[in-house]
Amino acid sequence: MNYGSLIVERTDAVATIRLNRPEKHNALNTQLCEELINALDKLEADDGVNVLVLTGAGEKAFCAGADMAEAIGPDSSGNVSDGGAPGPPAEAVARVLRTRKPLIAAVNGYAYGGGAALAINCDIRVASDNARFRFIGASYGLVVSAFQLPRVVGAPLAKELIFTARAIDAQEALRIGLINHLVPLEQLESTVAEMAAAIAANSRAAVMESKRVIDIATSSREAVQHEVKTNAELRQSKEHRDRFRAAAIRVTGEK
Repeated sequence: MNYGSLIVERTDAVATIRLNRPEKHNALNTQLCEELINALDKLEADDGVNVLVLTGAGEKAFCAGADMAEAIGPDSSGNVSDGGAPGPPAEAVARVLRTRKPLIAAVNGYAYGGGAALAINCDIRVASDNARFRFIGASYGLVVSAFQLPRVVGAPLAKELIFTARAIDAQEALRIGLINHLVPLEQLESTVAEMAAAIAANSRAAVMESKRVIDIATSSREAVQHEVKTNAELRQSKEHRDRFRAAAIRVTGEK
């Protein structure tokens, strides 16, 4: 698989997808999102792949979330976005959640916004000691990860992290159960590779069905649908548009 913004590597039955925009902190632009969806589709259809790993290129960021410069820049028709449509990042995050094969996030730096959502939509999270997480949706006037985060850390902590949109470091992430393991950055890839190989050695069908049963037992279709419906409404509000554009200007310096 040859991509412009992704690197896909295979080691036996394990496939690693590496977000490859380190100069942009692996932010989710249209090309990266489309390639990520395409890669997941192909790897899920490949019976030679039992386990997937998602990580970022470089040593600073797993994924910085949506590419804000693209988000407020003109499209092919010259129209400037104000954040009123879900866009490719939301589609890529949703595609990660729908992945049927086991998916490990190797969080090699900060995971903010859509990057944090990508991480918690994976089945297992192993983070390096420089990792940071931030669920920033409320500051943009959106509901982000509210259906998923309580499954990981429990309702009270999920409410705190989403309501405040504060950043948490790797040590706190480990303490509250947001990540499974915390390792030095130089040991991250080898630790994840060892775990992925152990999973891949087991029955692919049994592991996939185990994932399906666990997801059925712990998820709420009603909550997912309500988050999607609510965001469709919130994205049309003036408050969201103003907050989104102000945040994008702070990040990019664009006017």
